[in-house]
Amino acid sequence: MRVLAALSGGVDSAVAAARAVDAGHDVVGVHMALSRNRDQFRTGSRGCCSIEDAGDARRAADVLGIPYYVWDLSERFEETVVADFYAEYAAGRTPNPCVRCNEHIKFEALLDKGLALGFDAVCTGHYARIEDRADGTRELHRSADLAKDQSYVLAVMGPDRLARSMFPLCDAASKDDVRAEAAARGLGVSAKPDSYDICFVADGDTQGFLRDKFGARPGDIVDAAGRVVGAHDGAYAYTVGQRKGLAIGRPAPDGKPRYVLEVQPVTNRVVVGPAGDLEIAALVADDAGWLAHDAGPAAGDVGQAAGDAVPGPWIACSAQVRAHGATAAVRVRTLPGRALRVEVDRDAGGPGLRGVAPGQSVVLYDGTRVLGQATVSATERVTATAEVRG
Repeated sequence: MRVLAALSGGVDSAVAAARAVDAGHDVVGVHMALSRNRDQFRTGSRGCCSIEDAGDARRAADVLGIPYYVWDLSERFEETVVADFYAEYAAGRTPNPCVRCNEHIKFEALLDKGLALGFDAVCTGHYARIEDRADGTRELHRSADLAKDQSYVLAVMGPDRLARSMFPLCDAASKDDVRAEAAARGLGVSAKPDSYDICFVADGDTQGFLRDKFGARPGDIVDAAGRVVGAHDGAYAYTVGQRKGLAIGRPAPDGKPRYVLEVQPVTNRVVVGPAGDLEIAALVADDAGWLAHDAGPAAGDVGQAAGDAVPGPWIACSAQVRAHGATAAVRVRTLPGRALRVEVDRDAGGPGLRGVAPGQSVVLYDGTRVLGQATVSATERVTATAEVRG
């Protein structure tokens, strides 16, 4: 196969490309330039788009003996990932830019351009596993190394793009093993630190990044009863579950810490309360997409139209709301308009779901298999005194 290997400049993508070469594929490396102003991207190990990454990717391609190109996807990145980031925070929601990058850049813009140029598949260094079913369809599963599993951020890709994807690190036992393999292959990125945080927030200060965009918008911090307990410079800078940086001078009646329970962009208020109020009983999510052909609308009909008025049957599964968060036992049913209702099985034990914010992705699993995902739009708290609706 002709394979387009996405080379980020890190060790994972380099080893993934090397394995694709070993498998006999005709591999071409490409690095995605996601910003025209390269100075805004941090150097070092914090992000995945630092200035030196393009050079590291080129050197990896040279070692592997494959052609190498840089594709300018900066305009698409700005219009989708960065614009969505701003819009979601302005609406009092908490986005996941890595999910949006995988959706709009790595498995939409990159793959679509690759297919137009005659490539058969895109190869990336994600930690996830693809299984082929007897009927020719494909399933997305968690990787062998659960500590590095990235199936959560890949769940948004959809079945058509999954069919054109390769994840050669699917069976990697650990990141240490991948680094050792890179060193053995003579790849200079073998000891390069992992990237983390949001690549387009140059200094890692998300609140400062948002403040530069929106400016100061002073407002009240209130408790669940509406009593003013503090002040803020912009509700957009807060997210559900946040504890640090609240600057509340008045202690809670019980002396325990308070957390953000809700962000209200219309009233410009931030609602805080005790940790127990972060526990949710159910959530509603929109824009559902399904990878599993035996789940989803109408018990397998993944093409449910927005006008359908009949909810689907309840499905028992597990749900995850953060990239490396714990899963909770739930039951889920489809709602009209590509929506979902997810209810936590509180009798199953386990961690449940806490601090879930509108805008987060909820990914549904059957064991290691990804069933589908959607974007949280509303949550219902366990506590009888409060219900948060996004």
